[in-house]
Amino acid sequence: MSALDELTGRHEIATADAMQQLGHRIGAELRAGDLLVLTGPLGAGKTTFTRGIAEGLGVRGPVQSPTFVIARTHPSLVGGAPLVHVDAYRLGSAAELDDLDIDFARSVVVIEWGRPMADAVADDWWDIELERPVGGADVADEDLDADAPRFVTIARVQR
Repeated sequence: MSALDELTGRHEIATADAMQQLGHRIGAELRAGDLLVLTGPLGAGKTTFTRGIAEGLGVRGPVQSPTFVIARTHPSLVGGAPLVHVDAYRLGSAAELDDLDIDFARSVVVIEWGRPMADAVADDWWDIELERPVGGADVADEDLDADAPRFVTIARVQR
């Protein structure tokens, strides 16, 4: 059992800083070949979480959303694995993900919106669901952009 296995389950994250700290804690445990699939609505904290992972890995930043470029590679500053940060939202299939020519075996890969494609590129991965308030009767519109608590559910998927 790894330190990451101990983090499986649902966690309430109170602030963006706490989200980044959770990512840092996880990033410090990741190794080449690890795949994380992040799922959650816009503004849930996927990129903030990935910034923490980058800090934990010791890779070059800054980490920004790869929405428009699809994928960004952050080389290691400490002799470890690079971080490949992918936004699969605009990809139509796992074949398009494969066309990015990502070296999954020698990198730590974080794929936002990649749940439908994960099993085409790996036999096991960390599935991380990020939730945030999305409005409705119990949440005022002005609270949607606030540093409201998020929930992060971490699960290991093995085929």
